[in-house]
Amino acid sequence: MKIPESCRIHPTAVVEENAVLGEDVFVGPYAIIGPDVSIGDGCHVAPHVVIEGVTRIGQNCQIFQFASIGAAPQDITYGGEKTGLVIGDGTIIRESVTIHRGTPKGGGTTEIGSRCMIMAYSHIAHDCKIGNQVIMANVATLGGHVEIGDHAVIGGLSAIHQFCRVGSYAFLGGMSGANKDIPPFVKYQGQRANLFGINVLGLKRAGFSRQTIEALREAYRIIFAKSETITEGLDVADNTFPDVPEVRQFTGFIRESKRGVPAGVWNNSN
Repeated sequence: MKIPESCRIHPTAVVEENAVLGEDVFVGPYAIIGPDVSIGDGCHVAPHVVIEGVTRIGQNCQIFQFASIGAAPQDITYGGEKTGLVIGDGTIIRESVTIHRGTPKGGGTTEIGSRCMIMAYSHIAHDCKIGNQVIMANVATLGGHVEIGDHAVIGGLSAIHQFCRVGSYAFLGGMSGANKDIPPFVKYQGQRANLFGINVLGLKRAGFSRQTIEALREAYRIIFAKSETITEGLDVADNTFPDVPEVRQFTGFIRESKRGVPAGVWNNSN
């Protein structure tokens, strides 16, 4: 193992032979870095962090104290196979977060995108696929094989059932429980609850145009309030907005859902 001179490794930290560290990496007191771990330039690993498994961490990530990264999956079928975890650039992982590596039956790799914020005590289970710039607030929990789209926000103390999907720019309020797929661009709140319209504030903050937001609001209303069936509503929405890609993304997600989506509530404030 060759550690670049620019790295700062506390004398009490354990960096196993064959671990790979980039330039300007900081490893704090009592942290443990396993032999199959690769950490990119500019990362900060706080005291008492444990990183193990075949874990690849991008550049400029921050991992706060007591986090457990790349541990074996909590899956009774897992037999010690060499599976992995990939984390993109600029992701922040706060105190006591747990992220498990993948399983052979799930493709072998848990994936987390770039510039995510994973807040304290959150859990990401084996084989999850997390997009870019996702926010998981404190104590948010993902079961195995969950997929989260780019820019989604998962509220604190929320839990998502294994194999569920959450679309891009979706917002799940705090203390929510989801056992169905949550489409992109929507708001969801509660335990096995309903959709509550389009995430208008989130889309405005993200720079979506007024026309796109209004098209999504009307597509939502067509699907969940104006049509007798979801299938009919999807067809009408597609025909009404054939040139709005976000509407196509919205309707396509619902069509492709294997678990189904929650019922949608509509009022003029949605």
